[in-house]
Amino acid sequence: MDRVNLSDTLDFSRLIYGMWRLGDDTDTSPAHVERKIQTCLDQGITTFDQADIYGGYAAEAVLGGALKANPSLRAKMEIVTKCGIIAPAGRYAGAKAKHYDTSRAHIEKSVEISLSEMGIDTIDLLLIHRPDPFMDHHETGAVLDGLVSSGKVKNVGVSNFRPWDWELLQSAMKNQLVTNQIEISLKEITPFTNGDLAFHQRLGTKLMAWSPLGGGSLISEGGNLGSVLDDIAGSFGVDRSAVAVAFLLAHPAQLMPVLGTNNLDRIGKISDALKVTLDRETWYRLYEAALGNEVP
Repeated sequence: MDRVNLSDTLDFSRLIYGMWRLGDDTDTSPAHVERKIQTCLDQGITTFDQADIYGGYAAEAVLGGALKANPSLRAKMEIVTKCGIIAPAGRYAGAKAKHYDTSRAHIEKSVEISLSEMGIDTIDLLLIHRPDPFMDHHETGAVLDGLVSSGKVKNVGVSNFRPWDWELLQSAMKNQLVTNQIEISLKEITPFTNGDLAFHQRLGTKLMAWSPLGGGSLISEGGNLGSVLDDIAGSFGVDRSAVAVAFLLAHPAQLMPVLGTNNLDRIGKISDALKVTLDRETWYRLYEAALGNEVP
């Protein structure tokens, strides 16, 4: 498994296991969660993506159950988590409206809860989950810098930020933001042309790609895109999901797809995407199929 360097203190596996559905499984026992983790590790997938809000603010505790039952797992993993969204669920059930909170008090509290829920001493990467229209970038930048200085967080980044949101927050920070996790797939190709990808390529920032299978819709996609996926998948002896992920892996920006499933067999096939090598022309076959027409 190739690895991607994000900073002097952080390398990720090229493929990342997303845990947003971890708490939705019928079996959330520590032993079953450990089997998922081990299935990833056996493929060289060492990076695991969490967020405080996942599972109605319960998924971090589900992961923590496995890590507390088998503490040796922690040294084999890079753990990502996110904060900043308050929704009327779980510990925030009393909230009157879903909203964002990037204040010092909320971020510090969120980190303490995440560390406790997962039973870990430090978070490898903390992301601000969504751009906050009410953000005081000086306050948010200062608390993120402080968390790195304290050792509770090793690296910081963002999720779903546009270039101007990134630049605003970065302008108030001493530490570098190391990644932006954005939605990008054959079902969401606008980042290839709207400036998001170009902005980060210019900076040399490696991006995490969430929902690389279009929320699962690419698995059952019909029409021309489905036909092209199946044609390429057949030539490599893999399923179409591997081709959809390979489409992202082929891009020179070194995108890091985040894939989430609770099915152990499908977890075991995540690395099938590495069996697919797309040349430029084949990449454009997929791009045009997703676009719905030829490029100009």
